[in-house]
Amino acid sequence: MRRPAGAGSDCARGLPGVPSPPGEGWDRVSFAELQVCAVEAADVTGGVCVVRCIGGVARSGQVFAAGGLRTRLRGIERYGRTVGSFDAGHVAKVRLTGPVVALLASGQVLTYVPPDGHALADLEDWLATEPPLLEEPHSETLRCLATVSMQNEELPEGVRLRWARVALAALDRLGRPEERPYVHAYLIRYLGPGEDGDPDRDPAALCRDVLARFELTPAQAAAQARVWRDLPRPDILRLRRIKNLLGCTEPARPYLAATDPLAAAVDAWAAVRPGLP
Repeated sequence: MRRPAGAGSDCARGLPGVPSPPGEGWDRVSFAELQVCAVEAADVTGGVCVVRCIGGVARSGQVFAAGGLRTRLRGIERYGRTVGSFDAGHVAKVRLTGPVVALLASGQVLTYVPPDGHALADLEDWLATEPPLLEEPHSETLRCLATVSMQNEELPEGVRLRWARVALAALDRLGRPEERPYVHAYLIRYLGPGEDGDPDRDPAALCRDVLARFELTPAQAAAQARVWRDLPRPDILRLRRIKNLLGCTEPARPYLAATDPLAAAVDAWAAVRPGLP
């Protein structure tokens, strides 16, 4: 189905949960190497090693490659204190995840894998597991990477959709399902609706999801909006949240049938939106 020219607005950009530029949650260095000095303890879940940083800055939460296997740096201890990082030339006791720790040998070098160094298929496999694997990248890192990749117009549409699903799964990992509508709205706005059975680009499903999140009726919201400056802060924030979420229905509305009651419900809310704080 083709997207009508000019349909919707760019409700995704600048709003919570939609592709944001790399920032909080992204690793702040592009290089780090650790050399194993000794393996002090190891089992199938991970272990404790003494390592020397031989390049860059090692930070808790980073993922490292040991040959073809991956392990995540879960904790760093120096001089009996837990620290968040340590740099080249220094030694630390670190906690690493995964059975690969039992295979490490003295002198082996672990190389940092940046967020975009993970294959998309690996990320999809990680996010398909429950509970989360200890060695997978931090979910906020994945969300940032996936949403930026979803916006990359140089990628094929199918790959962008796969990245969008990684972003949605990362939001679930983070316990932020309320941000999912922004991703769905972005997909419909820029890639158009999907075929029947595609839940990620279903205009009607998106509109139903958005409206189901509101605790007020359009009339109640309009009445509160008229006196919003006198409302308690939580009520003001609720009205602003409604206004933001309503923006996600704009790219979906043109695909709703005129006789669909859902279209009338969306239109009722759209009439209220300009007056919301």
